[in-house]
Amino acid sequence: MHSFGIYTLANDAVYDQLVALLNSIEANVSSEIPVCVIPYDDRIEKVRQELKDRDNVTLYANQSAIERWEAFAREVWFHYPKQARGRITSRSWLYQGHSIRKMSAFEGDFQKFVFYDADTLAMKPLDDVVEKLDRYDFVFDDWEHAKSRPVATLNLSEIEASGKYEEAEVRAKMHCSSFFGSKRGIFAPDELAAIKKRLLEEGEVSWINLWWSDNCLFNYLTLVCDRPLFNYTLSPKGEEITGNCADSDPFVNIDNKLYNQQGLKPIYRIHYMNFSAKEFARLSQGEAVDIPHRDVFLHYRFLKEPDRKPQELNPPGMLEKSRRWQEKAVQKVKRTLLAIQSSF
Repeated sequence: MHSFGIYTLANDAVYDQLVALLNSIEANVSSEIPVCVIPYDDRIEKVRQELKDRDNVTLYANQSAIERWEAFAREVWFHYPKQARGRITSRSWLYQGHSIRKMSAFEGDFQKFVFYDADTLAMKPLDDVVEKLDRYDFVFDDWEHAKSRPVATLNLSEIEASGKYEEAEVRAKMHCSSFFGSKRGIFAPDELAAIKKRLLEEGEVSWINLWWSDNCLFNYLTLVCDRPLFNYTLSPKGEEITGNCADSDPFVNIDNKLYNQQGLKPIYRIHYMNFSAKEFARLSQGEAVDIPHRDVFLHYRFLKEPDRKPQELNPPGMLEKSRRWQEKAVQKVKRTLLAIQSSF
C-alpha cells in the first residue's frame, strides 16, 4: 500500500500517448511517485513490454474491481430512458467501451491518488493536489461547470424538477474525469449499492445527460455522495485558474513546459481530448499531423529514445489519403448501424 500514486487508463491503441504521458510524469511531476496503468481492455501486449523497463510503473491487477465497476455501469445504462437514448443516438457509440474502468482507482493500492487520461501530458508537480486531499475528497481542474445545458454532464432540468438541488449547487460540482485527485475506499460496495438504488428505483438515472458516458456517471456519483470537492477553476485564487485543453486554450511553451498564456501560470496538464490515438501514432511516425503543441508531445514521446524522434514531419501521400477516406466512410456506416441498434 502506497500513501500516494498516479493512475492512468490505457491499451496498445494509445501506446504512443501512454509513453509520452509516463515520460512527462517522470520529468515534470516526480520519478519517485509510483504509477499504475489500468488496462482499458485486453489489448495490452505493447503496454506490458513498455512497463518491463519502468521500475516505478505497474499494471493494475484487481480484476474483480474492474468487473464490479463494469457490471455497475452496464446495469445503469440498461435502465437509461429509451427516449433519452434516441436524443443522442448518433453519438452513443462514443461512450461505449471500458472507460468506466478508471473508477477502479478507488479500489487500488494508493491511499491518495491522481488520475490522468492517457491523452494527456503532465506539466507540473502535484504537491498542492496532495495537500488539498487532506481537506477534500475530490480535486478537479476543468471547466465542465461552465458548459451550456444541452452539453452539460448532468441534466439540470431533471435535477431541478426533483426539488433536491438548485442549478448553482449542481454546477459547482460538475467536473471532467480526465484529471482528478481522490482517495481509496470512496464508493465502497455498500455505498455504491445505495447509489444504484437511487439511480434505478428512484429514477435518478435520468439526471445523467449522456448515455454511456463514464464522465456523466462519475458526475452523478460525486453529486449525490455529498463529499467535499475542490475545482481549481473555481478557486478564489486567480493564480490557480488556468486552461488545459489543447485545442481551445492558449499556452506558451518554455523549455517544453506549457504555461497559461495569460499570466504565464503553470498548468497541471495539457489534454488532447479531441484528437485520436491514430493521429498521435502517425505523428510519432513522422507525419505532419495538425495537432497543437505537437513539438511538445514529440519531446516527451521520445524523451528516452531521442534517436527515434522524427527529424522532420511530412504530409501523407495521395494514395494514403484516399485509403483513409474510404476507411473513414466505412467506419461512419458502422457507427450509424451501431447507434441504431443501441437505441432499441
